[in-house]
Amino acid sequence: MSTTTRPARTAFDERAAKKAERAGGAMSRPRGRTATAIMAFLSLVWLFPLIWAVLNSFRDYAYTQRNGYLSTGGWTLDNYQTVWENAALGKYFKNSVIITVPAVVITLVFASFAAFVIARFTFRLNLTLLAVFLAANLLPPQALLVPVFRMYREIPLPLFMSDSGQLLGSYWGLIAINVAFQLGFCTFVLSNYMKTLPREIYEQAEIDGASVWRQYWQLTMPLVRPALAALATLQVTWVYNEFFWATVLLGGRGDKFPITSALNNLRGQFFTDYNLLSAGSVIIALPVLLVFFVLQRHFVAGLTLGSTKG
Repeated sequence: MSTTTRPARTAFDERAAKKAERAGGAMSRPRGRTATAIMAFLSLVWLFPLIWAVLNSFRDYAYTQRNGYLSTGGWTLDNYQTVWENAALGKYFKNSVIITVPAVVITLVFASFAAFVIARFTFRLNLTLLAVFLAANLLPPQALLVPVFRMYREIPLPLFMSDSGQLLGSYWGLIAINVAFQLGFCTFVLSNYMKTLPREIYEQAEIDGASVWRQYWQLTMPLVRPALAALATLQVTWVYNEFFWATVLLGGRGDKFPITSALNNLRGQFFTDYNLLSAGSVIIALPVLLVFFVLQRHFVAGLTLGSTKG
């Protein structure tokens, strides 16, 4: 009966093993602790303004003026009641819904059409078409302010669509400009997402006699649902919080402004109650947080799909 002895591990072997471990992406324990501490610090820096706003939204302004914002106490819910009554949040929230929902839906529908064509079919102007969609994202909105304003002023609309008879000062104009600026980004993301889908499923669908529309609607759209959910979350956030174009293209019509403008109603002529502004900011942010939590599972899946292969 013979036995084999394992050769002793030399110092060279240990150094080689450590080098291979580092090359494989493993992180040593001290470096892991350092990375964790850095990420925790950055997280606190990121969350500090939000936590500060939430805490001050529950504090009385007179108390914080007497004792300072670093004090504790003066807790109250009156700020939220005052904000809801004085800022007319209900009316402005309705305006934001009228603007945000159609803009997001139209953007995702048109982007899915264009992305399906770019990803599914190969033709000479394929990349050129994608570059055209992305071109709108390369220009700052301020550079297009004057020409867009003049164009909107010259485009007529029926009175049942715009009480001013123009595209300027109507919800339709604001929806259109949001769709135009967001369409390129959504097309780019969806086209890259659709290119990861196996071509064999489309070949099998063609053999079964599926039309192009059926391939788009019944085959592609269910598979890109995570990407659509991720884009919907981002688009709701961007369109809901947009204020620049609303200020310009609504023609000074304060009754049509989105909810982001409601905070201006909380500013006094000689002083500003920042506790009241904090309460208003928290209320305005709640719908976006609600959308994120509802679509959270699909949002994370849409961000991570395609990060690994095999």
